[in-house]
Amino acid sequence: MVQGKAHKYPDNVDTDVIIPARYLNTADHKELAAHCMEDIDAQFKNNVRPGDVMAAGWNFGCGSSREHAPIAIKESGVACVIAKSFARIFYRNAINIGLPIFECEAASDGIAAGDEVRVDFDTGVITDLTKNETYQAQPLPPFIQNIVNRGGLLNSLK
Repeated sequence: MVQGKAHKYPDNVDTDVIIPARYLNTADHKELAAHCMEDIDAQFKNNVRPGDVMAAGWNFGCGSSREHAPIAIKESGVACVIAKSFARIFYRNAINIGLPIFECEAASDGIAAGDEVRVDFDTGVITDLTKNETYQAQPLPPFIQNIVNRGGLLNSLK
C-alpha cells in the first residue's frame, strides 16, 4: 500500500516526455530522475516526494521501448502510476523494474493534481482521500506483487 500526492498528466505522455532523449547517455538512475517529466512539468522534480502517485490518461508511456522512462519515474520517488491505459512495452518495463501500475479509467478521471491518494496493491482499491472517493482497479496478481515487492524482475529471480 502507498499513499501520496497525485501528479496529473494527460493522454499520450510518451517516453520522450517522461525522460527526454538528450539524457539517455547516462545509466545513473538519480540523474534520470533529476530530469523526469521536465518537458511537460518543469517543477515535477521540485514537487515530487517519496510515495507520490502519478495519474494519467490514455496510452501512458507510448513511444520507444526504453526502460529509462519507468526507471526515472520510480527513482524520482513515485510509488505507483495510475492511467486509463498504458503502452504495452511501458507496462512490461514498469513491472520489470518493480514500479506498480494500475489501469483504472474512473480513478484517472476522478483524481486531480495535488489530491492525496492511497493505493492498496493487494485489493486494487484506489482511494482519493481529498475527495473521499474510491475506485476499483484490478489488484496486482501474486506473481507481479512478488516482482514489485522484491524491487524488480531480476531481484525476484535471485
